[in-house]
Amino acid sequence: MHKLSTLLGMPQHRFASIHVVGTNGKSSVARMIAALLEAHGVSAGACVSPHAERWSERVLVRGEEVDQQRFAAAVERAATAADAVNRSLPEGEAVTQFELATAAAFLVLAEAGVEAAAVEAGLGGRLDATNTIPSKVTVLTSIGLDHTEWLGGSEEEIATEKLAVLRDQTTLVLGRVNPAVRAQAERTARERGASLVSPPARPASDPYLGFDAGRAGLRAAGSFQRRNFALACAAAEAFLGELDAERVKAVAGEIEIPGRLEKVPGEPPIFLDAAHNPDGARALAEALPEVVDGRPVIAVLAILADKDARAMIQALAPTLTHCVCTQLPPADGPKTGAGVAFQARRPSFGAARLVELCESAGLAAEAVEDFGAALALARSLALELGGVVLVAGSHYALAPARAALGSGGR
Repeated sequence: MHKLSTLLGMPQHRFASIHVVGTNGKSSVARMIAALLEAHGVSAGACVSPHAERWSERVLVRGEEVDQQRFAAAVERAATAADAVNRSLPEGEAVTQFELATAAAFLVLAEAGVEAAAVEAGLGGRLDATNTIPSKVTVLTSIGLDHTEWLGGSEEEIATEKLAVLRDQTTLVLGRVNPAVRAQAERTARERGASLVSPPARPASDPYLGFDAGRAGLRAAGSFQRRNFALACAAAEAFLGELDAERVKAVAGEIEIPGRLEKVPGEPPIFLDAAHNPDGARALAEALPEVVDGRPVIAVLAILADKDARAMIQALAPTLTHCVCTQLPPADGPKTGAGVAFQARRPSFGAARLVELCESAGLAAEAVEDFGAALALARSLALELGGVVLVAGSHYALAPARAALGSGGR
């Protein structure tokens, strides 16, 4: 990634940056930070991942998804540089798909003239492609057991990978973590001469908003989003200095986060959520009662095979009435390509296996392997019961759900 960036002129050095790492909440926090900076007169961008439908969704410039042609042109430039880098690498190594996309995102942000960008790490932190930015603020949103095959089998090991991105003499904004990880974060900050800021995990009122942090305050639904917004405010304040309360309130009242309790218009109400690990499922379960107003919840569940589906289902089961278990549609697009190491999507759990896990958690369920048919059945059940539909389990469930519902990209 350093070689690739050097050939491209180190575009990530042409704007200030805030690095967002953690297990859950990264995309939401990155989007919120960019919106807050923009509201305070800073031309801002964001780099988030993964995308649901289009690669260009990963780059936001002044609150909007970058034009697809502009992103494609940046990809072409990055691919040309990748060819040169690959010739200098040992046999069998190549620039990866994520490295190429990250380099293209940095190019877009630099050429758009943004003054600052919130950059979401893809996986971990220490060895992540985004760990080439000279960040002034780092946000650690949360730590949970996900991607353990790469990051380690304990929360402390995973935290080590993520905290490695903290730069000397900067600021660390710390989310809700266990006591051992908090102590680890405090020690890392001391060693690097960094300040540490930690908003209260469950404030009675949000100090940044200045009013009760209830559902009327923040447009993005869910208690987890109120925690994310507090982190984003703390990060923006560390970057800018004291925030303007009225501008913060304006951002809170306007911001929407695609794929996080995203409500699709129509009847029955349908919510799309990208929760894809146990901590994400617990956060979703905590937030659901707030948005469904006591109505039965019919879930459409599809989960990648390398995830802890049992723990996810156990977390969600108490909030659900019925589950239609399904599988993710086949991935589109190339699996190989000249000059780039492409990563194919991992397979998903079989629908029948998810039914077994649901039934062991005391949740009535049935298997419908076709994703579209599963969603149609869930809608029919929700209409019959006067309930709502929840689509969850994977980022990769968002695009087929929107396509089936005719809601388009966000």
